Amino acid sequence: MTSSPPPGAVLRKILQDPEILIAPGAHNAFTAKIIEQAGFKAVYMTGSGAAMDILGLPDLGFLTMSEMVAHARNIVQATTLPVIADADTGYGNALNVMRTVREYEGVGVAGLHIEDQVAPKRCGHFSGKEVISQEEMIGKIKAALDSRRDQDLVVIARTDARAVIGLQEAIERGGAYAEAGADMIFVDAPESAEELGLIARSIPAPLMANLSEGGKTPLLSAKELQDMGYKLVIYPRSAAGAAAKAIQELMAVLKRDGTTEKYLDRIISFEERNQITGLAYYRELEKKYLRKGSPLS
Repeated sequence: MTSSPPPGAVLRKILQDPEILIAPGAHNAFTAKIIEQAGFKAVYMTGSGAAMDILGLPDLGFLTMSEMVAHARNIVQATTLPVIADADTGYGNALNVMRTVREYEGVGVAGLHIEDQVAPKRCGHFSGKEVISQEEMIGKIKAALDSRRDQDLVVIARTDARAVIGLQEAIERGGAYAEAGADMIFVDAPESAEELGLIARSIPAPLMANLSEGGKTPLLSAKELQDMGYKLVIYPRSAAGAAAKAIQELMAVLKRDGTTEKYLDRIISFEERNQITGLAYYRELEKKYLRKGSPLS
């Protein structure tokens, strides 16, 4: 029996393609299934989406490492696609990062990013961020690389220095993090297309971009980012934002009319839901494993 390649190896192979990798953000496992069925090649586990989905709170570092790992496990198990996960600051110092990497790796993520913010972190597009020293972050990167059991696990180093110290410092940090061995560099929250281009020209490493609707970075197309030299682009809040908008609209209709009848054309059908969740597959397993007359049969 041939075993499947490790998720990191799958992700690395995809990143070798000349076309930029688009990884939509999944705030839960059901969304990850929809992303896969839409034909994308990877899923991004969004930290801000996790905070909203699990706690209903803003992205201000409320979730613990254990909660994020459990969330990652559910998303990984819901899809066959490689999952790139937000690992925030690594949840402590370099020694904590070592455990974080092993825990994330243990649930099957293909890649993760760790940022140079002071804990507790906050969304990269929020004001009030602080960053640790470049030297401390390099220690975290090296600890992450040394602690991974599978050398194909993609370790992404994120810097939030653009908003705190300035673009040139962010570029300098990106280059230093690449030199320290990070597989990919993520400069978060550049504020113009010109800044995105300068980052791409200045850092000799595979680059990741973050397009968050309403955030600081302009919504360039994936093709524009690809032409600049970016290898990966994430859309962390698109699905969660669209779902929240639809729920708001549905609740307004239900409150007004006392029925959802006038909104049915915007709700997936019972059959569509069952198709996404794979009900037919589990029905076949029931026939195979459950005794006739069992409460579940």
